[in-house]
Amino acid sequence: MAETILNGLDEVRAAVGTHFGYSDWITITQDRVQRFADATGDHQWIHVDVERANAGPFGGPIAHGYLTLSLSNYFLPQIVSVEGFAMGINYGTGKVRFLSPVKVGARVRGGAELVRVDDVAGGIQTMMRITIELEGSEKPACVIESLSRYL
Repeated sequence: MAETILNGLDEVRAAVGTHFGYSDWITITQDRVQRFADATGDHQWIHVDVERANAGPFGGPIAHGYLTLSLSNYFLPQIVSVEGFAMGINYGTGKVRFLSPVKVGARVRGGAELVRVDDVAGGIQTMMRITIELEGSEKPACVIESLSRYL
């Protein structure tokens, strides 16, 4: 369940500029990386060939960048929920940056800040900056400008 619940247009608008906090930490396992590779067809050796990856540039296998990005959908509902609309839909993303590789065995979590709210036909569009943090690193793994519409 979300730490923060925004109910309706006025609460969403008033929250612009608010950082809502962080999700729980999760450990990136080789099994998760393998299942993502199987789901997407991306079996590049730096992700799934453990022996070769151990001798490679990262010293071990790393999570796919898009796996890290997709975890934003796991983290965000732990942080903030928007209610009081008929529906909310993913509209897309603005910038997405992969700043640090996520090695298998690393722990990551998400943080979220509401950056902007714009009017659209039938409702509003929000831009939430989701930062996927890498435990023990000053640089985040990924920063996402996530766009959602609430109608």
